[in-house]
Amino acid sequence: MTHLLDSIVIDTAPNPEYSVIWMHGLGDSGEGWAPIVNELDLRGLPGIRFIFPHANTMPVTLNGGYVMRSWYDIISIEPSERREDEKGLRESQILVDALIEREIARGVPAKRIVLGGFSQGCAMTLQTGLRFPQKLAGLMCLSGYLPLADKVAAERHAANQDTPLFMVHGKMDPVIDISRAIASRDLLQQLGYQIEWHDYPMQHSVCAEEVRDISAWLKKVFA
Repeated sequence: MTHLLDSIVIDTAPNPEYSVIWMHGLGDSGEGWAPIVNELDLRGLPGIRFIFPHANTMPVTLNGGYVMRSWYDIISIEPSERREDEKGLRESQILVDALIEREIARGVPAKRIVLGGFSQGCAMTLQTGLRFPQKLAGLMCLSGYLPLADKVAAERHAANQDTPLFMVHGKMDPVIDISRAIASRDLLQQLGYQIEWHDYPMQHSVCAEEVRDISAWLKKVFA
């Protein structure tokens, strides 16, 4: 039986009608992103349950085998040495599926659930959301990329073909170069996905303009 990841949960009102599952990046935890709820403009929206899960810990090759929270192993960020941890991605996909299924069991239908994340969390959003067998409200992809890109066309599920994708990236990102995010965007557009794209004069982080754009996008997908 799949175990449920520990998470920080913030309800904006009693008996929330919508859910946002928001995944952190490498070495972070749900605590790193939970404060953003207070920064979002959610005026006019019904109650939302924000779930900030903590990834499991594992040795990360990029960081000399140091054990930290990570959704999957990262071997290198150099394009010439880029080998993806397919096993780790698929194992974490099962864990994220379980988080979505828990929300459905709580009475929030899939079509009212946004899946999102930053960096590795963005990768997990696309890895899971494009393959999920029920239509989701939206996929929020912050400063990341499409993993296992050569397998998406064959593995994606038709249920989320028309699900809105929100993709943003920093123009000066030294961790995940914006060119990788653009390549991910372009491939998804070729596959027929509808994408709202923004880039910002920032590095591998989040900025005030981005928070405003996230707020506006959530209001659209939860309308």
